[in-house]
Amino acid sequence: MTRSVEEWVGSTDDAAIPKRVRLRVFARYDGVCQLTHRKIRAGDEWDLDHQTPLRDGGRHAEDNLWPVLREKHRQKTAQEATARAKVDRMRAKHLGIWPQGRGWNRKLRRKMNGRVEVRA
Repeated sequence: MTRSVEEWVGSTDDAAIPKRVRLRVFARYDGVCQLTHRKIRAGDEWDLDHQTPLRDGGRHAEDNLWPVLREKHRQKTAQEATARAKVDRMRAKHLGIWPQGRGWNRKLRRKMNGRVEVRA
């Protein structure tokens, strides 16, 4: 089956999603939040979420969007950001580009008895 309307693709990753696209995506999923599986009712605040996040290679296009309730979307985004930050920290540490100089002086070392010595 071919589409009668061409699929919308954002010109940039932060391009605003037109109302007509929001309506088509909402109708495609029968107005059901894809995180809670609850019908989105009149007056509920909802967003379009990327099924595959842009950072993970997802497209800013109509076929990668689905409707979600705003509060659940914020929670999901926060969880993803926390997980990504941890992965980034681990990768940086593994590659040896972990930020140095944080905390107290790296040239000094505190012994168990409380004395401070210069590292060799």
